[in-house]
Amino acid sequence: MNTKLTLTVEEEVILKAKQYAKSKGRSLSDIVENYLKLITKKEYPDSSETPISDSLLGAFKEPENFDYKKELLEALEKKYLK
Repeated sequence: MNTKLTLTVEEEVILKAKQYAKSKGRSLSDIVENYLKLITKKEYPDSSETPISDSLLGAFKEPENFDYKKELLEALEKKYLK
């Protein structure tokens, strides 16, 4: 059974990911689903053992006063209420 998943991702990353998926003849959902299957297999009990997670480590430095819940709420309001 498929279930919808909502993610908050930088717009530029989404655009590049969509281009990548199109170039491979696959949907972005398919690529994300297969990546999640890969990192949740028994061969990878710790996500730090996957190459992509290693490359992402430290990629985002949040400001000291960063409020994740506030930012998420604003992004969702912008998307669905405006």
